[in-house]
Amino acid sequence: MLQVDTIVESVEEIQTNIFLLKVSAPSIAAEAKPGQFCNVKVNVQKSPLLRRPFSICEVDTDTITFMFNLVGVGTEILSQKKKGDILNIIGPLGNGFNFKGDYKNAIIIAGGIGAAPFPFLLENLGDDKNVFCFVGGRTKDDLILYKMKNIFTSTDDGSEGFSGNVVQLLQSKISEYDKNETKIFACGPTPMLSAISEFSINENIKCEISTESVMACGFGICQGCVIESRKKDGFVLVCKDGPVFNAEDVKL
Repeated sequence: MLQVDTIVESVEEIQTNIFLLKVSAPSIAAEAKPGQFCNVKVNVQKSPLLRRPFSICEVDTDTITFMFNLVGVGTEILSQKKKGDILNIIGPLGNGFNFKGDYKNAIIIAGGIGAAPFPFLLENLGDDKNVFCFVGGRTKDDLILYKMKNIFTSTDDGSEGFSGNVVQLLQSKISEYDKNETKIFACGPTPMLSAISEFSINENIKCEISTESVMACGFGICQGCVIESRKKDGFVLVCKDGPVFNAEDVKL
């Protein structure tokens, strides 16, 4: 874990209210693994804000990129950053995806801004993996397809792709895959993660979920991002024990 002042390289709106923020951060880039995140200091002099956790979306040599949606004061400030601005970042934080193994089919399940960690993961999946990306949103405007491949889409309102949610889409197609040769990687809203967890457990398919929570510190000091454990009495921390968990290990 490092705390560094990074230099903004670019801010790009790739679709309505969805932004990519690229910063120069060689030391963090050198250590980052798919599924990890950074805590970004977002503040203005008259209105200090807590750091914001963002999944690492891409790593390219000395730069890291974050994907975020415009939802409040903090992300509005980030969307207005200019090339050369300084951002203080702590990272890389948490445990990422365990994407190595002898499975053949990697199924990506992304709901809304849950697409954020997957470009970095897809870049690191070996050529021996067959990748299939299932992307869901409320409407077609909510689908985030950035750097996805072999894409299947679903929308709650039926405006594009499968009419229904992304878990229902996977349920409709899972018979096409050998379950013993398949691993699911999922990120999105908590109800979606809960549904995909129950589905994968019932179908005996390996599954990892990338969870999210409101965080203050990002590395286990404040104890504010608890999630219920299935494996033991009590709770685990999203920031320190996660954000990526085996689906069978936590209860949402």
